[in-house]
Parts: sequence; C-alpha cells; structure tokens
Amino acid sequence: MPSFNRRKAKNTPSTFNKTRPLGRLARGKQDVQYDEDEDIESGRTLRRRGIYLLPNAFTTAGLFCGFYAIVMAMGQKFDYAAIAIFAAMLLDSIDGRVARLTHTQSEFGAQYDSLADMVSFGAAPALVVYVWALQGMGKLGWLAAFVYCAGGALRLARFNTNIGVVDKRYFQGLPSPAAAALVAGFIWLMQDLGYAGAELSWAAWIITLYAGLTMVTNVPFYSFKDINYRKSVPFIAIFLIVLAFVAVAGDPPKVLFGLFILYGLSGYAVYFWRLAKGKPVSIVQTEMDEHHD
Repeated sequence: MPSFNRRKAKNTPSTFNKTRPLGRLARGKQDVQYDEDEDIESGRTLRRRGIYLLPNAFTTAGLFCGFYAIVMAMGQKFDYAAIAIFAAMLLDSIDGRVARLTHTQSEFGAQYDSLADMVSFGAAPALVVYVWALQGMGKLGWLAAFVYCAGGALRLARFNTNIGVVDKRYFQGLPSPAAAALVAGFIWLMQDLGYAGAELSWAAWIITLYAGLTMVTNVPFYSFKDINYRKSVPFIAIFLIVLAFVAVAGDPPKVLFGLFILYGLSGYAVYFWRLAKGKPVSIVQTEMDEHHD
C-alpha cells in the first residue's frame, strides 16, 4: 500500500501581529509609556517630558524674588533686596519637596530650578552687594562680585553633574543659598544698624569673596538630608522649634545672619576634624556601591 508523506506543522511563530487594543484606555497607557522614563541609577520612575504647574510655580516665585532684589538694589532699597533673597531661599526649599510629594519631578523642573537659582543666589547677591558697598572700590569691587557670581554658576553646574556620586549627607562646597544668605544677611544687618555700605566696603569685600570661593571648594557642609521627618520626636523638640521661631521673629537680621555665619564656618570645622581623625575628607564616592537584593 503506498504511503504518503504528511505535511508536518511548522513550529515557527505566526506571522500575524497581535491585534493592538483600541480605545481611550489603551491610548492612555501608551501615552504613559512614552511620558515616563526609567531612571536606571536610582531605580525610580522619573517623568522627563512633562511640565507641571505646582512645583514650577514655586520656582517662578523664587525667580521673581531674585529679580525683585536686583530692582530694589537699583532703587537703593537694600533692606528690601536682602529680604527678597531670603524669600527666594524659602521658596527654593519648597519647590523640590512639593515636586517629590506630588510625584511631579521632571527634567524641565530640574533645569528650570538651576537657572532660577543662578539668578536668585548668583547674580542677585553679587549685584546687590556691588551696588551697596563694592562700587566705590573700583576694579577690586567688581572683581569680587564677579568671583561670587562665577562661583555660584560653577557650584550649580558641579552639583548637577556630581549629584549621583556625592555623599547625600553633605554638600560639596557651600550651597549657593547659604552663600547668598551670608551676603544678603550682612547687608540686611548693617542696614538695620544704620551703617552705610561705603563704610563697610572691605568687610563686604571679604564676605563676598569668602562666600564665592567657598562655594567651589570640596569642603563638606552638612545637608540635613538624612533627617527622618516622619519619625516621632520628643516633646522638647517641638518646644525648641517654637523658641527658634520666636528668636527669628524677635530680630530677624541678627539671628539669621548669625545662623548662616555659623553654618558657613561649620564646613571647615568638619573638614579639619575629619582630617585630624584620619578620616577621608572627600565626600565624592570613587567606587560604585554594590546593590544587593
């Protein structure tokens, strides 16, 4: 009896593509897929293309305060200019936290925040202190103001590039808001005490140069980022916060300038303490940490 070869079924996958789901729900999922991008290093999802209203509104308000400080300095209202810089500091501390709490971080917001910081904590303090005290010093005056402005720009650029390799507990160099607080706090205090800027030219020159150069050093300044704000605290901690608010409200120029003077010197105290103990003074990680599941 003759035998016939039977055709065997091929195990190759079907050449037909699966039907793509249609409808608003499917389109919404596709939009989310293209709108979000996975951050490999940190293991979290970061929205890179979106522009979100709430955090950028705080950033815009901080940028307005920096520009307002420049305008007030041109009008010889230096106390208003100093207060505006401190207001920009407050807004700068809020916008990032608002973005994290509302899950609205974006690459646009990060870049916008850096540019706003350059105006509020780089250009504005340099121009305000130059008009207030350094203008009569000639070349020495505007060079000191430029060193501060350039130091702020370099500090922000280094922060953005080293954000993944720096110990989160410390800032690498004096943060630009703290440097702006040193300059603006000194102006506000002297204005409150009735001194003119021309009488304090050399003091303003030293503080401006110190703040500008300290921003670009590798001196570690505590960042307060390792504090767990969700952890319960004893009752005395709340009472100390109340006392702090009362002290600031009682005499803002003296208290704020005193606090930022201490913070501006604390980095060098930490640096020399770690150097004396034989501990590494660099806060930049030279080796990648191994992540274990």
